[in-house]
Parts: sequence; structure tokens; C-alpha cells
Amino acid sequence: MDFINSVLNIIIPPISIIFLFFFFLPPYLFFKSLFCTIRPIFSEVVSGKVVLITGASSGIGERMAYVYARKEARLALVARRENRLQSVASIATLLGCKDVITIRADVSKVEDCERFVNETINYYGRLDYLVNNAGVAPACMFEESPDITKFSQAMDINFWGSVYSTYFAIPYLKRTGGRIVAISSAASWLPVPRLGLYSASKAAVTSFFETLRVEIGRDVGITIVTPGLTESEMTQGKFLTERGTLELDQELRDYELSSPKAYLIVGQVIMSLTPVMPAEETAKAIIEGACQGAYYLTIPAWMKPTYLWHAFLPEVLEWCNCLLLLLGPGSTDRETASRKIVEALATVRHYLRPGTVDSPELGDEYRDYPYS
Repeated sequence: MDFINSVLNIIIPPISIIFLFFFFLPPYLFFKSLFCTIRPIFSEVVSGKVVLITGASSGIGERMAYVYARKEARLALVARRENRLQSVASIATLLGCKDVITIRADVSKVEDCERFVNETINYYGRLDYLVNNAGVAPACMFEESPDITKFSQAMDINFWGSVYSTYFAIPYLKRTGGRIVAISSAASWLPVPRLGLYSASKAAVTSFFETLRVEIGRDVGITIVTPGLTESEMTQGKFLTERGTLELDQELRDYELSSPKAYLIVGQVIMSLTPVMPAEETAKAIIEGACQGAYYLTIPAWMKPTYLWHAFLPEVLEWCNCLLLLLGPGSTDRETASRKIVEALATVRHYLRPGTVDSPELGDEYRDYPYS
């Protein structure tokens, strides 16, 4: 057996490279480009379709509810914050939603996931789309956590919440030939300091739905979405801290420099020099991709090449993150390279976005509810 593996180690890598780059990749890219060109012609019409969205009280989930509403879909909105859900439902109705129900539930609890799927079926009699969007972002250096078990809820929400919801929804999605939209993250392949557990949970989401796609075949479509930084509570400073509590920490998030259209956040301890997509644009792109039957969707598109860096130049990617986001011995958060850059740009902050990022309402809204 050792001899066979030794021979395969010599033969398989060069053969794989030759076949991949010279035989398979060119025709694959040609037909994929052709398919992407004609795919919009066959885009699914969602008017009257039943769409269940978890984490619908804010961020991408909220904006997806509004986009689906304009397309006259029927909605089932799920989150923990009932007051926020009612507000989202009211706006969705004004935007043209044919029918909408709200369900207060915790996706980390399997019984809640079964309940909100059943309530959707009992009310509408069918299910066409399941959008697994609920999530939370732990932000802490791994060694600095006083109790690592406090972060288990990140996997419970980000990963198991998607798994539970999918498990109960699949029988109904099969009846309608429906689709699952799994919101993962570009962080699943990007080694960002302090977001290791978040990245791991999102990598688990991607891996699970890739395997599920193989298992269920064409019975249910699956679109795996890997957004980059998107306007959300996380970009406003809401993180799961080392104490295991959700807090609005603008020191961790640092300063926000944005224009109404660009939403550019620069120099954060965590996010570094990264443009942030408006949630509305992200939601539109996700829904458009899902309606066109996309397998994978990375938003914004410029984030896609970072996967190639991860695959072929991991050392360079790690070095860049270390340089920008990590501290030297005896340093403070203010001495990260990214933080120094944002402070150097602080003089133009007012012109990019007049006013302040501090908001009493933000803190009041987030205090009692750990996630969407």
C-alpha cells in the first residue's frame, strides 16, 4: 500500500495539472461563459412564490425581504426580534408583498426550526425558497478568550441553524422543485485575525451544502452565497465578544468612512481596508443569482480572485493580514497598520460621511437581542 501511494504521489499531480489546465478548463470556461450569458433569459419569476427567510430582522435578510416584496413574493420572516420583524413586514407590505407572516424563533434550537417551517406550510401550504441567513460574528483572538465554550453559539447559529432549517424544509422544497439559498461568507477562505471561529462556521456551511447538493441532485436547487463585507450590524460594530456576549463595540470596528453609494470602511482592526457593499445591492444580486439558478455567488465579484490567492499563494495572503491586522509585541489596538491608516485618513472622514457613527439607538436596539 505504501508503494502504491508513493507511485500515485509521483503520477497524479502532473497528470491532474495537465488535464485540468489543457483539457478540461478551456471548454469548461467556454460553456460556463455561454451559460452565464443566456441564463438571465430563463430567470425564475418569484411572484406568488413562498419565501422563508431566517435572520430577516436586519442586514441582508431584511433587504432580501424588501427585494422579494417588490417581486410580489409571499414571505415568512423569521428572527428573534419580534418588534423588528413587524417593522420589516410592514415595509414589505407597502412595497408590494402579496402576503407576509412573521415568526419569532431561535434558529439554534431544533424545535424552533421545525416550528417555523411547519407554521409556514400550515399558512401557505407550500414552500419555494428557504434563505438561510441568520448568523452571528465572534470577534476575539483565540488565545484571549477566557472561556472558549462561550463561542459554541456561533456554530449553533451559523451552521446548525442552517442545517436544522434545511432538514425540515427539504420535503416541502422537493414538492415544488424549490431552492435553498445558503449565506456563507468569503471569510470561509480568508484567514482574518479575530474571526477564526466565524470563518470556521461559514466554511462548515459551504462544505455542508456542497455535499447536500450531491446527495439530493436536481430535486432541490442550492445557491451558495459567499459575500464579502456587506452593510450589516457587524459592520456597525456588533460582535460576539470574548465573554460570549453580543456587544456593540465601535472601538473594535473602528472608524467608518463612507459615502451614500460607496460604503467604504477603512482601517478597522478587523476589517482593514475593505469596501463594504450596501445590503440592498447584495440582496438584489443574491436574489437575481438564485432566480437564475446559480450554484455559487460571490459578492462583490472582485472578491473571487482572493480564493485563488488562498489556493495558490496562502503564505502571501497570511503575510498581508499579519502586516495589516496583527499587533507587535507590547502594542495596542491603535498600533495596527490598519488603525494607523484610518487615523491618517480621519481628516477626510467628515467629507465622506458627515456626522458621527455613534448612535444611542444602535446600542438600545442591540442590547437585548443577540442576533437577527
